[in-house]
Amino acid sequence: MLIDQIEDVARCAGDILLGATHPRVFTKEGHANFCTETDEKVQAFLIEKLEKVLPEAAFLGEEDGIDVFTKKMSKGYVFVLDPIDGTSNFLYAYRPSVVSIGLLKEGRPYIGVIYNPYDDLMFSAEKGKGAYMNGEKIISSDRPLEHSLAVFGSAPYYEELLDRTFELARNLVPLCVDIRRSGTAAWDTCCVACGKVGLYFELRVQLWDYAAAATIAEEAGCAVTDIDGNELSFTGPSSILVRSPGVPDIPDIFGK
Repeated sequence: MLIDQIEDVARCAGDILLGATHPRVFTKEGHANFCTETDEKVQAFLIEKLEKVLPEAAFLGEEDGIDVFTKKMSKGYVFVLDPIDGTSNFLYAYRPSVVSIGLLKEGRPYIGVIYNPYDDLMFSAEKGKGAYMNGEKIISSDRPLEHSLAVFGSAPYYEELLDRTFELARNLVPLCVDIRRSGTAAWDTCCVACGKVGLYFELRVQLWDYAAAATIAEEAGCAVTDIDGNELSFTGPSSILVRSPGVPDIPDIFGK
């Protein structure tokens, strides 16, 4: 099956992360926006292997220079890659970091695979066929927000969003058990999908941050929208709000 082959590639890519020691570090535009030689190595590996899995697919990835969704990509298959989601975590050995592989079909989410090699956790989903963690079907939590943890991302590369981000996070604290920040959007979304937390939000994420994760969360029964409750476009950057079934309504703090 196609999804099994993609999982195999993700697992092998995870082995590259586990074996990396003292990689060279490069900086990109934005506050503390890092790339390492391991990011580049993993992405090259993913493209090499996935081209064999699905030769007709195009590629969009964070580290290969092809990082803008084009009109042509709305047709056929497109792999959307984040070789290391959580590069700062990876750089400082602060877990987790994950390999994220999304596959769009005709511009819409089709398959999502996310692998956390440090805990050997493989999340996967195919549109209409449910979500899985290490081969076991997962359904998100039905706990209300007041009995759930919440997570958020601070969109650290976009300093103009910091004030609103932390205002929303502060207002969210009394509505839930407590609030967390992991440093990886894909992992946070998977945590909602598997029921660890009830809600995740971030004011700006890139397509490679959410393409795979949103597929997994939706197949696990979550609501996945932008911060205003609109459907995600799957064409580029967006805000994101992921809610478990136990959090059916957007809290007032996220109102337009």
